[in-house]
Amino acid sequence: MNYFVIGFYALLIGSSCLAAYYQKRSLFLLLFTLTLVCFLMGIIGGQPALWFVTVLAGIIALAAGTSYAWREFLVLTLPRDMSRALKTAPLTASFGLFVIFIYAVMGIFAPVIAPHGEAEVISSAFAPADANMLLGADQLGRDVFSRIVYGARNTVGLALAATILAFFIGAIAGLFAAVRKGWLDQIMGRGADVIMSVPSLIFALLMLSIFGTSMLVIVVIVAIIYSPRVYRLTRAVAGNVVVMDYIEAASLRGEGTGYLIRKEILPNSTAPLIAEFGLEFCFVFLLIAGLSFLGLGIQPPTADWGSMVRENATLISFGDVTPLIPAGAIALLTVAVNFVVDWMLFRASGLKE
Repeated sequence: MNYFVIGFYALLIGSSCLAAYYQKRSLFLLLFTLTLVCFLMGIIGGQPALWFVTVLAGIIALAAGTSYAWREFLVLTLPRDMSRALKTAPLTASFGLFVIFIYAVMGIFAPVIAPHGEAEVISSAFAPADANMLLGADQLGRDVFSRIVYGARNTVGLALAATILAFFIGAIAGLFAAVRKGWLDQIMGRGADVIMSVPSLIFALLMLSIFGTSMLVIVVIVAIIYSPRVYRLTRAVAGNVVVMDYIEAASLRGEGTGYLIRKEILPNSTAPLIAEFGLEFCFVFLLIAGLSFLGLGIQPPTADWGSMVRENATLISFGDVTPLIPAGAIALLTVAVNFVVDWMLFRASGLKE
């Protein structure tokens, strides 16, 4: 047993004792449970397992510190109403906002950040990383780092466009169905049921094989797939608002459907719809990445994270983690958006009170 192992356990036990002394019950349970888990991991995996725990704890601490600094920066720079809301946001939500900001910067300034073009061949196939290529080359000799940066623009941008279109179609249909009801509500509801009854991946593969794989076709098909989900939620939320007294008063004043939707129903349905937008983006983003992995999404030579995983999958057999980088980028954005959505749902539910 070397000094690292002794110091590792001494730090955990000492921290647990301090937490118990100052009556921090939750922190004590966390630290002492971690101590027991690390003790078992040390017996099974030895010193490498303890180094893994140390590195993981360092990454978590770095993420927590970055999230706290980002939250304080937003509180100081944003308008008063937004800063008041962000001041009580959990660190997970601020971490999600930070990741979304980084991805947005990558997508917007991709030509400035990427050292090479997304389709530019600059080396031999699967060349290792060097000063010119931070992450090495892919199967055609293109810079992997540059293609990941451009992939933030292509993959995320396409998913965002499809989500906006799906939300526009589903929200408008749901609001009109809630106000008008009758045969219009029945027709829209049955149409949504039909589309939702078909698995999304099978429906997308069938439509793309018929109409082609251009970006416009992908956006329209994905929007059609996910708009019924938005319709169902919007119909349910707006249905609860329509029965309120102020809606009946506005109708008795002679206000039309457009006024009711724009001035009365939509402002009182914003919070759950915004949270649903984040969830829909995650579903759309993962579907487009999956289609690209299967070869029916964004087509070469356009950089896309899903296709990058497929193109470099053979490197996993040689112990190279390059294919895991675009997969990790997909997972990180999905987790970040879910963190923000969870916080928004918590605020919208009124549990903060």
